[in-house]
Amino acid sequence: MLLSTAFGKSHVHKIPKDGMPDLIRSIAENHEAGQPFYLLDLAIIERVMDKWNHSFPNIKPFYAVKCNSEPALLTKLAKLGANFDCASQLEIETVLNLGISPNQIIFANPCKAISHIKYAANVGVNLTTFDSKLEIDKIKKWHPQCHLLLRIKAPSDSGSLRPLGKKFGALPEEVEPLLHYACNMVGLKVVGVSFHVGSIAQDPSIYREAIAAARTVFDVADHLRMPKMQILDIGGGFRSTPLFEEIASVVKKAVQDYLPLPNLTLFAEPGRFFAETAFTLVTHVIGKRVRGEKIEYWIDEGIYGSFRPTLYNSCFVGIKPFLRQVEEKSCQICESTIYGPSCDSLDAVAIDIKLPELHLDDLIVFYNMGAYSICGGTKFNGFDMLSTPIYLVNSNSS
Repeated sequence: MLLSTAFGKSHVHKIPKDGMPDLIRSIAENHEAGQPFYLLDLAIIERVMDKWNHSFPNIKPFYAVKCNSEPALLTKLAKLGANFDCASQLEIETVLNLGISPNQIIFANPCKAISHIKYAANVGVNLTTFDSKLEIDKIKKWHPQCHLLLRIKAPSDSGSLRPLGKKFGALPEEVEPLLHYACNMVGLKVVGVSFHVGSIAQDPSIYREAIAAARTVFDVADHLRMPKMQILDIGGGFRSTPLFEEIASVVKKAVQDYLPLPNLTLFAEPGRFFAETAFTLVTHVIGKRVRGEKIEYWIDEGIYGSFRPTLYNSCFVGIKPFLRQVEEKSCQICESTIYGPSCDSLDAVAIDIKLPELHLDDLIVFYNMGAYSICGGTKFNGFDMLSTPIYLVNSNSS
């Protein structure tokens, strides 16, 4: 939820690139301990979009809304030319309510509830994925004008932090029967192939293997005398790190080698790539316990909020304490543990880390917190993690 700040709703704080610490301190003065807050740097969104367009000039990004559905983020991405990957009726509604066209949405969930399929048909979302015969039947009955992408299981997901192949994707022996049934038996339009190598891919070669597998599907479609397929969706798995350039190089070479088709349209479904580095989370120390040489802290965020214990959001990089009274350089560095606010003993944010000694109301700032964090909030134990305010920042100012 976008915060109505003292500066006005949706006010954008324009700061120099090195101005974030001062802004954090300034905003924190208006927040009592117990109320964490986020900062969304719109300039970072611009920079990662430039990075995407440089590395993938011919691949249209369909941002994965599940990663972070903050309206300011979605609006900014739309203005920069992104499309959107939605997995449910609510995600589609969220995007459409921002004035974004249904033609900019792919319903990228291979198994959809009938009510969600009906909604997509009613609002004109006409591209979706499938990987089973029953899904074909559902689409034929409730959204027969929809175009389809066959989701295939990537041949390898080694090195991905969260493999997806157990749940999603047609196996090689299922490809021909599914294409034949969808196109030749029930008359739906299969226009391409999609895959996803898994979240946070670490091995670029798995994209090459998946693109080679996609070529096989294109060949099967030709064998079945189907209308020419024109779309390849390479899914996600990207982060805005140096590895991204290597992945992009592998993908471009694989497309040239396996699918040098004149009318091929390339899609991707990045989520973390755009959201992760743009969000900073600011928390307050609300409790402290010293046990020998170790210090334990409680903060006003935890695993029932932005630190859900999943592999999706385990990649935040950077914890920085902001001491309100004492200069950091004069503080002793101590073995520390950070707990969340709930009464669940599992609610631990960071264990056995090094921090200067902190005090009540000091700040602990977490960077790269935009991916699979805000979307995981709950009200467990009476702590409302669904309404954490978000301040908009633009660090492009000189």
